[in-house]
Amino acid sequence: MSLVQSVDHVALLPAYLAAGTAVLVLLADLLVARAGVTVAVAAVGSAATALGATLAGAGGERRSFCVGPDCSWVYGGRAALVAVVFALLTLGVLAISGPLLRTGRTPVGEYCFLLACALTGGVVLGAAGDLITLIVAVETLTLPLYVLVGLRRASRAGAEAAVTFFVVSVVATTVTLLGAALLYAVTGRLHLDALGATFAAGADDRLDLPLTTVAVALVVAGLAFKVAAVPFHAWAPATYDGAPLPVAAYLSTASKLGGVVALLAVVQRALPATTTGPVLALLAVLTMTVGNLVALRQRRTVRLLAWSSVAQAGYILAPLGALALAGGRGVDARAGAYAAAVAYAVFFVLLELAAFAAVVALRPADGDGGTLDDLRGAARRHPWVGAAFALALIGLAGLPPGLAGLFAKVTVVRALVAGHAGWLALVVALNAVVGLAYYLRLAATLYAPSGPAPARPARSVVVALGVATALAVLLGFAPQLVLDVAAR
Repeated sequence: MSLVQSVDHVALLPAYLAAGTAVLVLLADLLVARAGVTVAVAAVGSAATALGATLAGAGGERRSFCVGPDCSWVYGGRAALVAVVFALLTLGVLAISGPLLRTGRTPVGEYCFLLACALTGGVVLGAAGDLITLIVAVETLTLPLYVLVGLRRASRAGAEAAVTFFVVSVVATTVTLLGAALLYAVTGRLHLDALGATFAAGADDRLDLPLTTVAVALVVAGLAFKVAAVPFHAWAPATYDGAPLPVAAYLSTASKLGGVVALLAVVQRALPATTTGPVLALLAVLTMTVGNLVALRQRRTVRLLAWSSVAQAGYILAPLGALALAGGRGVDARAGAYAAAVAYAVFFVLLELAAFAAVVALRPADGDGGTLDDLRGAARRHPWVGAAFALALIGLAGLPPGLAGLFAKVTVVRALVAGHAGWLALVVALNAVVGLAYYLRLAATLYAPSGPAPARPARSVVVALGVATALAVLLGFAPQLVLDVAAR
């Protein structure tokens, strides 16, 4: 067999564009040294990455870095969807970062460069075909976020949040690497499809060793950190609250999406569902329950959104947890579970970005999220911003007219029922009812009769809020489109 690797440059185009954006941002900051030009280069590069990802994925699945049947880069419809969503999230975060960057406390060049680096990791993550590429992509996505969290000058809260995030993340990465090493020791495989074929064959006695179960558990536990799943969630509320609001928005959306994509890749293609299914089902139940119950007691806006995002992670993990029961129910049940997880993640990140954009619009430049009382009556003074914020909250709760959130929850429940995990569907439904309490409370606070006068929203933030809300609404009317792409 030839050891020469095949390289498909069209499949690699989105990664080239994302990495090129990071390089161009550095050059623009060095040679031009104007904040507006630097931000414009980052924005244009993100838009070009989204366009390139769409074009590269239009011709069907493409593979690169292949030796025989094993490929390290598999670019299809789902990888294109992930790349486009990451690019749009980066554009949205750049738009809502205007007030923060204009204060002068955050260096613009470094900020845009780190966002572009994180974008590169997200693009690579969607197409990763082996464990090494997957873990490197996750770390490329995560490492810039350590610095972004603590990038504000003279911010003690930001420094504490960055250290917390860094320490816990390093431990999670170590656990993932140990699990991957043990998997390689047991199977001699690194490519995801080859690992899946090895476990499916089940002919080797080594696959029944306790070491194999430990390896699978370590990989799942390490990646569960990225989605802030219980008991790997403690870093999220403190980190979100200490980070600048736009960075908290990126953490809550892009970082969580990256964890979902990584978990989905190893669960769908590499690891045995009979082992991962019960573990993920337990994580899903604990995550959605703890997240919702603790969110009920929150009085700070960002902490409430952080705990609600923990609960949302539980809803995303639920279809993956049903795979053990769906394993004997046919390909359609398994495909439905995978597509439901991806579709829910896409709808969630759009609604979450809209919610954070609204908080940025209603709070002072370079300020934190404040308390719920600080937003009292904000919708009366800024009706359009308040209406978009309320719509995002209602969508996260899964109520009409937030059709995107409603469809996402219905899709998850339907996938669980199809996978004969009715008990898990019941837990999702009960937790969704609990979540109504704090989402509707915050929405009602926006329309309360009195409160402090909110800051005048920046134009770029209002535009980002409008676009994110409009995308969520439009996709709510065409949900099958997301499911079809996610299933590819």
